[in-house]
Amino acid sequence: MGLKRNFRVWRGNSEGEGALKDYEVDVLEGEVVLDVIFRIQATQATDLAVRWNCKAGKCGSCSVEINGKPTLMCMTRMNTFEENETITVTPLRTFPVTRDLVTDVSFNYAKAREVPAFTPPVGLEPGDYRMSQEDVSRSQEFRKCIECFLCQDTCHVIRDHEENKTNFAGPRVLMRVAELEMHPLDTLDRTRMAQEELGLGYCNITKCCTESCPEHIQITDNALIPLKERVVDVKYDPVKWLGNKIRVRSSND
Repeated sequence: MGLKRNFRVWRGNSEGEGALKDYEVDVLEGEVVLDVIFRIQATQATDLAVRWNCKAGKCGSCSVEINGKPTLMCMTRMNTFEENETITVTPLRTFPVTRDLVTDVSFNYAKAREVPAFTPPVGLEPGDYRMSQEDVSRSQEFRKCIECFLCQDTCHVIRDHEENKTNFAGPRVLMRVAELEMHPLDTLDRTRMAQEELGLGYCNITKCCTESCPEHIQITDNALIPLKERVVDVKYDPVKWLGNKIRVRSSND
């Protein structure tokens, strides 16, 4: 049928029980890892749990770790591996395993709900404002996010330190904050929230989130660093600090 390849796939449950299981499987020319996982599921492990939807790199559902690298199964071609290489497929390490290759990524949605929604000026009616491309060019890039959560998985702040999850929202959520902050019609200031509640200060800009993004969004350079700069302006700029003090004294007078 095709070339025989060796796969090692994680089989486990939410109780933490599990192990890697070996499969020898036929691989056809032009296939991606997800195709091979489907074949294993169809012929050797009918109870193998795997999450997927579009198989086109646009839904973010099939996120796993292949040979230790967080990636999408549908975008990882088999011809990128050596012929005698054993391919290991494991669930996202940062999140709890539900079963086999499926993880519970609800942490990301819970953190996203903490971010206040887009808030336009009071009284702005539909049609009152026309946005030019220049208005939206900075934040438009972030709308390409498919919420695969590979950036969240690869971020060592929560990947290696489970205790940080209560204080650090992760790059995907902070990118959403940056997107709103750059929107010309949004009226809320979320900079203090980003620093004090969502843990922006935990990010040390290693760019691992950017490197893992299948949409090639420049998360670090175009979202996280500009957001850090805005926080510095608000919290640490001496001129702004003095101006705030003067305004406070004037209002008290």
